[in-house]
Amino acid sequence: MAVDEPFALSVPLPGGLLLRESRPGDLEQIGALLAERGVPEDALDHRLVVEDADAGWSACAVVVDGDRVVSTATLLDEELRLGGVRLPAGQIELVATDEEYEGRGLVRALVQWAHARSAARGHVVQVMIGIPYFYRLFGYEYTIDIPVSRPVHDLRSVDGATALRTARAADLPALAALQEQAQRGFDVAMGHSPCRWRWLLAHDATTLRVVERAGLVVATARTTPVDDGEFHLAEAAAVDERAASELLAGVAALAPEAQLHVVHRPGTLPATVWHGLLDHTPRPEAEQYYVRVPDPAALLDRLRPLLWQRLTAAGPDLTGRELLISTYRAHYRIPVGERGLGEVVTGGTMQRPGPDGGVGVAPDQLAPLLFGPRGIEGLSSIRPDVYVRGDEEPYRALFPPLTADLLTYYLP
Repeated sequence: MAVDEPFALSVPLPGGLLLRESRPGDLEQIGALLAERGVPEDALDHRLVVEDADAGWSACAVVVDGDRVVSTATLLDEELRLGGVRLPAGQIELVATDEEYEGRGLVRALVQWAHARSAARGHVVQVMIGIPYFYRLFGYEYTIDIPVSRPVHDLRSVDGATALRTARAADLPALAALQEQAQRGFDVAMGHSPCRWRWLLAHDATTLRVVERAGLVVATARTTPVDDGEFHLAEAAAVDERAASELLAGVAALAPEAQLHVVHRPGTLPATVWHGLLDHTPRPEAEQYYVRVPDPAALLDRLRPLLWQRLTAAGPDLTGRELLISTYRAHYRIPVGERGLGEVVTGGTMQRPGPDGGVGVAPDQLAPLLFGPRGIEGLSSIRPDVYVRGDEEPYRALFPPLTADLLTYYLP
C-alpha cells in the first residue's frame, strides 16, 4: 500500500503476511509484543486507547502471520494550534515489531497505513516523537524543539506545607483549563485530547498531580517514578506564584533523597518562578519533535487566515499581487485580495522562484518553516535551499520564528 493510496482496512504483504485493523482478540498478543520490545507499561497504554470509545480498535493496526501478531502501530488523533488556527493532526505511537520479523518492511507498511488513515480522518499534519533519523525516511523532519529537563540544584528554598495529591477524574476539566492557560503564550501548541486525559489518569508511566486550595485545583504536573535515584516533573501549570511554589515543594517531598528534574517550559508561570532553582547548563545535543506535511496546498489553505493576519500586521499592501512558495518540484500561489488571501493554486516544477519574488523552500524544510523556531530568516542563514529573493519583508512577516509547546502521551 503506497502512502497516497486510499485507506484500506486490510492489505496483503509479502510472505503471506496481512496488515489489518486490530481486533479485541489481538489484545493480549499486542500487549505482550509492546512490553517485550518497549516497556511493560506500553501494554496498558495500548489497552486504554483501543478500549476507549473515542479511539477504539480502528486506531490500531497489526501485521499478522496467520494468527500471530508480529508488528503493530497506533494512530492518535491530535489538534495542533498555530496562532488562532486549529489543525487536525495525527500522531503515530506504540510501534513494535517481533525481532524475528525485523527487516521485512513491516514498520514501513504500518506507517503507510497510519498516513492513509490520517488522511481519511482529515488530518493536515502529523507530529511525533521518534527514534533518531528513522522517521525521516517516511517524510518527517525535525521541526519543533523539545523542552529541556533541568535538575533542581537548590531545594533549600523549596519548602512549606502543600496540598499536593494525585489527580482524580473530577479534576480533569480543571487540569485541561490550566494547560490551556499555560499554552496561550505559545505560537504553536498541542494539548491533551479529552480521551488522553482519561488515559493519563489511568496509566502507570506517569502520575497526574494537583495542588488544591480551598477546594479548587490551582496547579498541576505529571511526575515519573523514581528511577536510578532521579525522577521528573513535567507539564507544570499553575494559577499563581504561590501555587507554582507549592507544586514544586510538594513534588520534591515525594522523594526527598532523589534528584528532581523539571521539564522547563520557558514562558509559563512555573518556569518563571522556578528559574533560579534550576541548572541551566546548555543541552549538549539537539532534541526535536518530528513533523510531516503530507499536502502543502491543503495546509497552506488552512493557514490563510493566519497568513493574512501576519501580512496585514506587517503593513505592506500587496493587493493584486500573489504570494509564491516553491518547494522546487511544485509551487503554490496565493492571491492577495483587499480583504484576505485567495485559495491556494498549485503548480508544477519551479526551480527558480526568485525572479517572480517568491520563496524557495526544500520540501523537507516546509515543516520547520511553518512550525519551527528559526523562521524564514533563520532557516535561510543555514540552508542554501531556503531563500527569498526580491522583497523579503512580507515573507519575514509571514514566516517568523515561533515558540512551541506540545503535550504528548509520553514525556520526551
